[in-house]
Amino acid sequence: MAEHITLEVVTPEKYVVSEEVQIVAAPGLFGEFGVLTGHTPFMTALKTGTVRYTDANGSEHHVFVSGGFAEALPDKVTVLAESAERRRDIDLERALAAKERAEKRLAEERTRDEIEFTRARIALERAINRIRLAKTRKQ
Repeated sequence: MAEHITLEVVTPEKYVVSEEVQIVAAPGLFGEFGVLTGHTPFMTALKTGTVRYTDANGSEHHVFVSGGFAEALPDKVTVLAESAERRRDIDLERALAAKERAEKRLAEERTRDEIEFTRARIALERAINRIRLAKTRKQ
C-alpha cells in the first residue's frame, strides 16, 4: 500500500480540505510544484490558481485558491489561502458576473488610479481562474 500525506486547505473562515492524499500539485508564486510523501520541507507563496490532488483512492480533485501560502512537510501539506473553494462548489454564474464587473471597472476612467486598477485586475484574474476550473467540472 502506498504511503499518503495529509492535505489541509484552510481559509480564514473554514477548512476546505482535510484528507489523506497521494500527491498534491499547487500554483507556487514561481511555478507549479508537486509534493509526495517524504518531500523535503519548504514554504512558498501561492498565486491564484488551482490546487490539484489525488486522494487515497486514486480520484483527482481540484480546489481554486486565491493567493496565500503553502507549507510542505514530509507527511503533510498545509495551504493557507485567502479564499478557496472546491471545483464542485464554484457558482459559475456568480463567477461570470464577477468577471463582467471587473472588466467594466478596468474600462472605466476612474480605474486609472493604480490601487483601483490593481484591485480590478486581481478580481478579473480570480474570476477567470474560477470560470476555467468550473467549466472543466468532472466531479
